[in-house]
Amino acid sequence: MKQNELKTEVEEIKKDEQVQRALQQHAATETDEPPAKARIRDKLVIGTHVVLLVVLGVLHQIIKIRFPWIYQNYDILRKLIIAVAVGMVCLMILRLIEVYVLGRVANAVYKYNLNRVLRLVVWLVIGFFALTILFQNWYTAVVSFGLISLILGFALQTPITSFIGWVYILVREPYRVGDRIRIGTAHGDVIDVGYLDTTLWEFGGDYLSTEHPSGRVIKFPNSSVLSTPVYNYTWPLFPYIWNEIKFPIAYNSDLDFVASTMQEVAQEEVGESMMKHVRVFRELLAQTPVDRVEVQERPVVMFRVAENSWLEVIVRYLVPPKEAGRVKNRLMKKLLTRLNAEPDRVRFPKGDMR
Repeated sequence: MKQNELKTEVEEIKKDEQVQRALQQHAATETDEPPAKARIRDKLVIGTHVVLLVVLGVLHQIIKIRFPWIYQNYDILRKLIIAVAVGMVCLMILRLIEVYVLGRVANAVYKYNLNRVLRLVVWLVIGFFALTILFQNWYTAVVSFGLISLILGFALQTPITSFIGWVYILVREPYRVGDRIRIGTAHGDVIDVGYLDTTLWEFGGDYLSTEHPSGRVIKFPNSSVLSTPVYNYTWPLFPYIWNEIKFPIAYNSDLDFVASTMQEVAQEEVGESMMKHVRVFRELLAQTPVDRVEVQERPVVMFRVAENSWLEVIVRYLVPPKEAGRVKNRLMKKLLTRLNAEPDRVRFPKGDMR
């Protein structure tokens, strides 16, 4: 019984509009809707627009022929019907473009950004036509309300700056939907880039010490990208990061054995894929002023003097950021198993302070 209640609750959550939008916009895990079901839905939406247009046309003709006095006394009603009809036409055109043009775009991120821009343009066009139809001298009215516009400009300064930030995000792409980023104290995967704010699905956070979803959603204004550094862990050219695992060992350990063992284990786990990724990274570095930086193709083991009386042995390797936690967990188990198998050659801290 409890399992059925849980399934019902999950289905209700999935029906939530915001959850649906977040799932659809998360490029990293986006799944396409079945083609047959999508076509039926698109035809239904477009058909609804056509039916509403026909209803508005019939209503307009009935009032014009049977009740002409209504338009004579209330001309605003005629303008309102025409404005609604124009809006419906624009929305139908928007839907057709989304289905037959944007639907052919393979890249989910570009499709999402183009859809955002297209919707903004369509709504601006609808607003322009609505003002033109309802108020033929609307430009005169706008001039007469110059003072109000000035006041609103000051009052809406932050939203306007955030809108400019949205344009900057589209053009410069400091991050995209699906990227894992850190901006300020916020760290997570981008699931929505709105006109005014960005939404992250938080990873890590105050209550976790690993790269695991915290269950919290973070929202911040787009204006933040204009003044705050953005750390993108999955930028398209090189979506990888270097990670490290370190252990304290005694000075009298067999350092050569420790280094070779840790390098061998890390090589087995990430070696082949790391070599390919590093070659890409070198190609990128060759096009910059820092092309002489030495980058190893294989995992590297280093030793460092710790603050206490132990050495720190560190293995550094390359990994996709969204797999960093899983890879580190597997590596730590394998490393400890191999090193603990040779207690005479590898001496770890002992006692209550370990």
